[in-house]
Amino acid sequence: MPNLECRMYEARYPEVDVAVMIQVKNIADMGAYVSLLEYNNIEGMILFSELSRRRIRSVSSLIKVGKTEPVMVLRVDKEKGYIDLSKRRVSEEDIQACEERYNKSKLVHSIMRHVAETLDIDLEELYIKIGWPLYRKYGHAFEAFKIIVTDPDSVLNTLTCEVKKPGPDGQEVTEVVPAVTEEVKDSLVKNIRRRMTPQPLKIRADVEMKCFQFDGVLHIKEAMRKAEAAGNDDCPVKIKLVAPPLYVLTTQTLDKEQGIAILTKAITACTEAIEYHKGKLVVKEQPRAVSERDDKLLAEHMAKLHNDNEEVSGDEDSEEEEDTGMGEVDVENAGHGIME
Repeated sequence: MPNLECRMYEARYPEVDVAVMIQVKNIADMGAYVSLLEYNNIEGMILFSELSRRRIRSVSSLIKVGKTEPVMVLRVDKEKGYIDLSKRRVSEEDIQACEERYNKSKLVHSIMRHVAETLDIDLEELYIKIGWPLYRKYGHAFEAFKIIVTDPDSVLNTLTCEVKKPGPDGQEVTEVVPAVTEEVKDSLVKNIRRRMTPQPLKIRADVEMKCFQFDGVLHIKEAMRKAEAAGNDDCPVKIKLVAPPLYVLTTQTLDKEQGIAILTKAITACTEAIEYHKGKLVVKEQPRAVSERDDKLLAEHMAKLHNDNEEVSGDEDSEEEEDTGMGEVDVENAGHGIME
């Protein structure tokens, strides 16, 4: 059976004053014992005095068994294996940087572990030949893996290792050979492409659009067509009504900057079209990348509005319902259109 346990980085212990990701294992009299997730779960300790800058009223409110979070390394005794950590000394910037690094390292580790398990080789051997050299060369193996998705040879063919072989005279000689066999290369590239092929980003902007002129609805539809015409094959633009006067513009793209630029262009085209007919467009949320959760919340909101509309009674005598149905009306600008 291959050994599939290995730290993520070449150094066996973290550096002092570096944030690391830990998981709380148990709470003792003096502090909390934790596992350093990036260093093959070696043990560290957070003293209670290092939990918070404020007076501690309840330890359980500050640290919980099983919780994963970044902490700062205070001291490392490599001979005894002691690692002292602090929760109160880690800044927001440290937390963000640690989480970003850990998420990348965790993905790299997961791919490496799967390859080692599939090919029945030790995980540490794979790290020695591939993982850690890529960390040294690219700053992080994740950056090398991104290149491997489209150009594996430029990364993997440069890796070499030294092996000792008997020479012609019987003396042992050192020979430099490729570090990655074809079998390992095929498995690694396959797994990297499966896990790291870029997924399109969804870019969204929220706007309010009104037009109280005669045929105002037609003018709004025309402005929506102008917005969609600003898209292209790589970044098609769609605009949907959420509930008057709120609309959302969306596009999907692999290039975030390009997507934001296209939506900005679409908003400009839509604004010019609606203002030509004395309408008004206000940007409520600038173009930005949104997550699946944002999409789900928007879909739920639209579904709720749809259900609310269907549940409204058709009783025309109810003044309260008539007022609710009017929504938000700009009285000053609405007068001309209403009179006509």
